[in-house]
Amino acid sequence: MDITIHSSFLPLTDPDASLAFYRDVLGFEIRLDVGQGAMRWITVGPAGQPDTNIVLYPPQANPGVTDAEKETIAEMMAKGTFASLLLATPDVDAAFERIERHDVEIAQEPTDQPYGVRDCALRDPAGNLLRLQQRP
Repeated sequence: MDITIHSSFLPLTDPDASLAFYRDVLGFEIRLDVGQGAMRWITVGPAGQPDTNIVLYPPQANPGVTDAEKETIAEMMAKGTFASLLLATPDVDAAFERIERHDVEIAQEPTDQPYGVRDCALRDPAGNLLRLQQRP
């Protein structure tokens, strides 16, 4: 089989803040920006990787989610426990230094983990946890 990852979804709370974070802090390309106001779906992805996308979406727009579930999702997002993403870079320290120049919530500075990787962690404007690992 020839299967690739095309798109992955992360929730957002503030479309403009998320757009600025992924574009200005992480250097991702903005591929699509549809909808309006709080009901925007923004597709971003790393430059040079046009087939790899992250769709930032408003979780409250899902018609199959109950009001109680929406409340739970909002609570989990506020705590940073609803969604996460693992990113990779050849030099985590250099990437962290660049990220740190912005007003970003840092969850963990670059660390050599006991399981053999060097990584750091930060949160996007919606509270999603992003771990940035150094590729061997």
